[in-house]
Amino acid sequence: MDFKTIRTVELAGGIGILTLNRPERRNAISIEMRREIIQCLQRWKETETIGVTILTGAGDAFTAGFDLTEFARPELFSEIFRTSSAYHRELWYFPKPTIAAVNGAALAGGFDLAKLCDIRICSPTAVFGHPEIKFGIPPLVTPLRWIVGEGLARHLCLTGRRVDAMEACRIGLVSEVVEGDKLLERAVKIATEIMETSPEALALTKKLMIDCSGKGFEESFCQEHDCVFQEYLLKKASTASQPK
Repeated sequence: MDFKTIRTVELAGGIGILTLNRPERRNAISIEMRREIIQCLQRWKETETIGVTILTGAGDAFTAGFDLTEFARPELFSEIFRTSSAYHRELWYFPKPTIAAVNGAALAGGFDLAKLCDIRICSPTAVFGHPEIKFGIPPLVTPLRWIVGEGLARHLCLTGRRVDAMEACRIGLVSEVVEGDKLLERAVKIATEIMETSPEALALTKKLMIDCSGKGFEESFCQEHDCVFQEYLLKKASTASQPK
């Protein structure tokens, strides 16, 4: 597919790479970019040739956040809201594993993009933060509290303090810090490890991750253990009872 604001590559082995491609604007997320991300994810959601998606940025930034030049045009406000609402949900509910390979600044909406991925790794130049709080825009708190915990999420969202790569790794915001020229290679390796699992197991695990976020132990345990384990045993019993 031809896009203007993103690049896509489909690798052998079921790995898709989506690169935010506005390096001259530090990959600022515009209305058009959100539309194209949605279009790409919807396509990859339905195709069996893609099992894992990697998101990264062109140039020296992951993304500096939403394109603020559009906020100076009131005639765009309804479309800004519509595409923002749709794009965040499309990523959060994407039924296949996602990896953010954060190659530089991930600020404001760019921080949100990284938070909504399942796995985050970053280069030593990465920085995360919610500077929008200083301009009167409340950050997206809930995904961050799931990742780093309630207290730290509140601190980062209320102050807008920036977190560098090493601190991000220490607090669990990212799982690894990888040298910049090896970042994408490492993301592909992780994706390859994920693809060693059966598509059915991956789909069910991702569904449970989405469905059980924020639920208490008993409710999530019933879904993640009781229902899944019972169904697994029933399948095993059915297979064992078939004539050989």
